[in-house]
Amino acid sequence: MGTMPFKVNARIAQLVGSSTLAITAKAKELKAKGYDVVNFAAGEPDFDTPDPIKAAAIQAIKNGFTKYTPSTGTIELREAIAQKFKKDNQLTYKPSQIVVSCGAKHSIFNIILVLADEGEEVLIPAPYWVSYPEMVKLAGATSKFIATSAKTHFKVTADQLAKNITKKTKVLILNSPSNPTGMLYSKKELEAIAELCVQKKVFVISDEIYEKLIYDASEYTSIASLGKDIFDLTVTVNGTSKAYSMTGWRIGYAGGPEEIMGYINKLQDHSTSNPASISQMAALQALREPEESIAAMRSEFKRRRDLITAKFDQIPEVSYIKPQGAFYLFCDFSKFGPCTETAKRILEDVNVAVIPGESFGAPGFIRMSFATSTERIEEGTKRIAQWIKKNSSQ
Repeated sequence: MGTMPFKVNARIAQLVGSSTLAITAKAKELKAKGYDVVNFAAGEPDFDTPDPIKAAAIQAIKNGFTKYTPSTGTIELREAIAQKFKKDNQLTYKPSQIVVSCGAKHSIFNIILVLADEGEEVLIPAPYWVSYPEMVKLAGATSKFIATSAKTHFKVTADQLAKNITKKTKVLILNSPSNPTGMLYSKKELEAIAELCVQKKVFVISDEIYEKLIYDASEYTSIASLGKDIFDLTVTVNGTSKAYSMTGWRIGYAGGPEEIMGYINKLQDHSTSNPASISQMAALQALREPEESIAAMRSEFKRRRDLITAKFDQIPEVSYIKPQGAFYLFCDFSKFGPCTETAKRILEDVNVAVIPGESFGAPGFIRMSFATSTERIEEGTKRIAQWIKKNSSQ
């Protein structure tokens, strides 16, 4: 018997698969076949989750903390998140203004579904994280991309935003530090953007998942901290995945205006219910931990960033802007043709997995993760240099 014919939901049919996940899967497949693959595609820290966090999860299991919690997360975890927002970001949220979700990706999806409707536009500065446009499609809204360039360090300016805001504009998505560029918005830059959003009544989704991984700046600014008016228009997103190397635990969270978070609560009631109870206890421990493990990881990532950039400084055919945060190097490979083809050839020819920039709205660019050992960075950059030398001379 054949499968029953069906017509897929039109919004689902429009979705584009994640190139990041696809290339990571291809790299793993080659590795399983015995190839020595250098993986610069990974979007997660290569460190283990700190032991006290794992111990808290094991204890939760032993204590039988294996039942439903409130859909929005336990009150203890939301109180700890509120304290984190206050201490780190100068943001005052009540626990009722915080929703814990199954990863920051889930948090952002919920917010977009609640805020963006058919006929409305979501402003997305490019380069952007691959999932933002797909989430907007699922909400039935329209993504309006704003191209940035190396001249502005791949950051959108208030002037650019002003030219793109229309009566249909509902939401702006900001990601600082950025995936894929590693760029960090300064307080001054955010103040200009905040002023415009308040004036035009545009909501802001502030994706701050890489907040703890910044290398040169002395301070981190959350846009919602710049005054009551912008605070009332912003939903701030964060999570435990990157800072605590807890990608698989799937805990993200968001804080925002009570009414918005109330609708997110209802949405989560009828979709996932609560994030895993055990992961919540691990996240609670993470937020209570002293930040030595974060500082050690940040220091190592900075060392790796400086290594990978030093290696690419010796390759004149490729240019980049030094990332201020996250763990990605975003390089201009436009001399070698379409970057999807370039990434495919680099993987096939020298067994190095990289992510093409088309997925991020930046044709000609390649994203490389330095969330891997210095030995692998040295080996991978050596292979890419050889590939470039061979392909430049042809």
